[in-house]
Amino acid sequence: MFSHVKDLQFEAKPDAPDAAFARRLQEVLGGKWGEMTVANQYLFQGWNCRLPGKYKDLLLNVGTEEIGHVEMIVTMIARLLDNAPLSLSEAVADNPGGGAVYAGSNPAHFIHSGAGALPADSNGVPWNGAFITASGNLLADFQLNVTAEAQGRLQVSRLFNMTDDPGVKQMLRFLLARDTMHQNMWLAAIEQLREDGLEDMPVPDAFPDSGEFTEEFGYTYLGFSSGTDAAQGRWASGPAPDGKGEFRYDDNPRANAPEPVLPPGDPRLYGTNPAAS
Repeated sequence: MFSHVKDLQFEAKPDAPDAAFARRLQEVLGGKWGEMTVANQYLFQGWNCRLPGKYKDLLLNVGTEEIGHVEMIVTMIARLLDNAPLSLSEAVADNPGGGAVYAGSNPAHFIHSGAGALPADSNGVPWNGAFITASGNLLADFQLNVTAEAQGRLQVSRLFNMTDDPGVKQMLRFLLARDTMHQNMWLAAIEQLREDGLEDMPVPDAFPDSGEFTEEFGYTYLGFSSGTDAAQGRWASGPAPDGKGEFRYDDNPRANAPEPVLPPGDPRLYGTNPAAS
């Protein structure tokens, strides 16, 4: 059960309208790594979680918080669009530089939503449910959640340098701080899963690996580039992070099977088959 509190988690009010920046801000609303993605991702992970208790609560709590972030950014975009000029002549009437803002604005903000936010990215591409992942394996999902928060924080950091508006910057500072918390939170949740003995690397830990294949292929780094620079990396020697094997470096990868030769295809599919001998 959800309820809506009318107050925002943090203020979302620019000092002045800016239709061009409203378009850019759409990326962290409806882009691949935007707030609509993480809100839905965490909620679906939580709803699908078959483990009652702290992990399910964690997912649903942070997913609910992200809905609040969606509302904040939608509100900010709407306010950035206040009194925006609807024509070029209107844009330059009182401000010679207004033409640049008009040119940088998104027409769909006015044609589709009447000066409101859109469920889309900064290029106007609609948000897609395919952006979210809820696999049912918490370790796999939590590792992706770290990435989602890192990519989101990266994009907000870039947007911070694209505006001089103090009010916008204050909201972005808040979002950056929450992204800091969420990155650390998911990393802590990964540690907790392993401490609780629920999941471990490699994902899925419960799969019965073949000892023969794991020994030969499971911890061998294959060097396909000229030179041996990659051999200097942590991934090429020493104990693997899962604690179950030792990395090896192979600078001479070899084929393990001959060239494949496929039989002729079904003639009813009209593929190009070998000529009859």
